Amino acid sequence: MVIRMERLKHGLKLYCHYVSISIKSMMQYKTSFFLTALGQFLVSFNVFLGIHFMFLRFHTVNGFTYSEVLLCFSIVLLEFSVAEMIARGFDTFSQMVRTGSFDTILVRPRNEILQVLGSKFELTRIGRMLQATIVFLYAVLHCNVGWNFAKVMTVIFMIVGGTAVFSGLFTVYAAFCFFTLDGLEFMNVFTDGAREFGKYPIGIYGKKMLLFTTFVIPYALVQYYPLLYLTNRTDDVINILIPLCAVFFLIPCYAFWKFGVRHYKSSGS
Repeated sequence: MVIRMERLKHGLKLYCHYVSISIKSMMQYKTSFFLTALGQFLVSFNVFLGIHFMFLRFHTVNGFTYSEVLLCFSIVLLEFSVAEMIARGFDTFSQMVRTGSFDTILVRPRNEILQVLGSKFELTRIGRMLQATIVFLYAVLHCNVGWNFAKVMTVIFMIVGGTAVFSGLFTVYAAFCFFTLDGLEFMNVFTDGAREFGKYPIGIYGKKMLLFTTFVIPYALVQYYPLLYLTNRTDDVINILIPLCAVFFLIPCYAFWKFGVRHYKSSGS
């Protein structure tokens, strides 16, 4: 137990060192960093405008009001942005495989996942996080939600669970590269696509989609079910903890990654 704690401590210290190097590297080109962050803000702002203009014509979507949809949108955007910030190394992993850089990682006496995570820390995603925070605060002020400790914890659990789900999908995306040497674009349906259709409560897309996002890729666990509790559509306290169940999605994602590592053959670059 003591040895594991020491390994965890050293691992976190190493990861923080990787992050500090990435931030120092980005800060060497401050103008580029701020423009990229602004670009991230503006790209996501277009999605917000789409929601806004739609509600100029329709007052509700399957019973959800404008402020409730914004609450949903902002939390999903924050989940995706945090995951993309910390797990960007998996999103760009195909380049590491093609150039043979992953071979170097395998001969180092550290966990390969930790090294891949530390290879790319995308601080520019703070632009999306800023927009998500602004929209969230607006939704909180205009949403008819009686905020209390339980509902605050629900939001926190949603962010934790959602970050885990998107990070797991980035891991799966990277694991495919062991067999294809390049990223598979269809995975964007489950990452960028989920961010897009996740701006509305998943229940509006029908029962089949709800079942898929509950038992296969658990978006609904970190979006739809806890949102029902936040918006007073249910008082079942299990909806508070449901987002944490989505963390277990990392287990099959990790298993697939290890399967890919075992079958990895160098690209020869």
